[in-house]
Amino acid sequence: MEGFGRPLKVLELGTVPYAESLELQADLVGQRRTGTIPDTLVLLEHPHVITLGSSSDPAHVLVDDAERTRLGIELFEAGRGGDVTYHGPGQLVAYPILDLKPDRKDLHRYLRDLETVLIGLAADYGIEAKRSDAGTGVWTTGGKLAAIGIRVSSGWITSHGIALNVRADLSYFETIVPCGIAEGGVTSIERELGAAPDPSEVADRFVRHFARVFERDIVVV
Repeated sequence: MEGFGRPLKVLELGTVPYAESLELQADLVGQRRTGTIPDTLVLLEHPHVITLGSSSDPAHVLVDDAERTRLGIELFEAGRGGDVTYHGPGQLVAYPILDLKPDRKDLHRYLRDLETVLIGLAADYGIEAKRSDAGTGVWTTGGKLAAIGIRVSSGWITSHGIALNVRADLSYFETIVPCGIAEGGVTSIERELGAAPDPSEVADRFVRHFARVFERDIVVV
């Protein structure tokens, strides 16, 4: 996919502990702010972790420390907007490090664009996903398919991003009230299709939809 004139460097990092991803994002945001790197899309997977956004209600974490330890779930303040989310194996997590200047300095548009990417990806698999008045993210009739939580720092540089349930163990979502929404439940591409898709194919499709919506030229590292 070429022709937009703005590169998008794609980093596919495999499994990365959540604490390391926070440090990585902070470093990449600094580099993007100084122009050392182009817009960058980080793709990875986290071990089991519950993350708390700036609007989190502690009551939305439904397990105590002992139960979290038994389940192998870490807990972190995320430094992003939103409520409580869960990340774990079988999710595609994407952290866009984008400079929204000069033409995309609109947080509402940015969130809607991320949803558009996810809706397009779901459609590739014959899944009808849509927005909801319940909050940011995308849903199917079976539940919430992907969560979105972002941060935009000074200079209009983005970080954090999306978590798409590809073939995640959905029982782990019972440890939280996902994004503060008790109704509706959660779903995954695997549950919607009745079979687990190839994660690398899902990642590739996500990158292509992202590049199209944000009008960037893909550079895979």
